[in-house]
Amino acid sequence: MLLRRSPLIVLLSLEIMLNGANLALITFARHQGDQTGQIFALAVMAVAASEVVVGLGLIVAIARKRIDLDVDKFNVLRG
Repeated sequence: MLLRRSPLIVLLSLEIMLNGANLALITFARHQGDQTGQIFALAVMAVAASEVVVGLGLIVAIARKRIDLDVDKFNVLRG
């Protein structure tokens, strides 16, 4: 994730990392016989879904302004 310059690839990498965390939470919950890990995994999925919506919205808004979509050059959102 840190070596890529495309914001879409960064978002995709973040989603894969969150899905890996979900898989670990669910695996440990099943191993322990407890449902708490599955509840946390559901919360992580909600956060991941909102992250995708906000991230893709920002990418589309920046692309419509014809700004270069390079992660290192993002200074548009600074105040």
